[in-house]
Amino acid sequence: VQLQASGGGLVQPGDSLRLSCRVSGMTTDGNTVAWFRQAPGKQREGVACSSSTDDTTNYAESVRHRFTISRDNTKTVVYLQMDNLIPEDTAVYYCAALGGWTCHFDDSVSKAGRYPHWGQGTQVTVSS
Repeated sequence: VQLQASGGGLVQPGDSLRLSCRVSGMTTDGNTVAWFRQAPGKQREGVACSSSTDDTTNYAESVRHRFTISRDNTKTVVYLQMDNLIPEDTAVYYCAALGGWTCHFDDSVSKAGRYPHWGQGTQVTVSS
């Protein structure tokens, strides 16, 4: 299993950015992919989750209504559309995956230990 995250960058407050996570080596109709982030000096935080097992999504309250997780038609690329970015969104963003499962439960977003497969991080910096 390989996950490749991309799309980070430096943006200003209020701007938008789209991250991509390309997933290979997993069943396309039976996996759960989540985005996590980690800011300097802080614990890793779950952001959003997408499951192709049951077509569910879930979000951390801190990003709900600002971030949108989605997949492409092949279900092998998972996007994180981030709108109305704020400085507190500055972090290294990681995508992670596991076979099967669902995003129905909130710990699908919050529990990093549930995910055995991780990609490299991509830096997102929100600054004026």
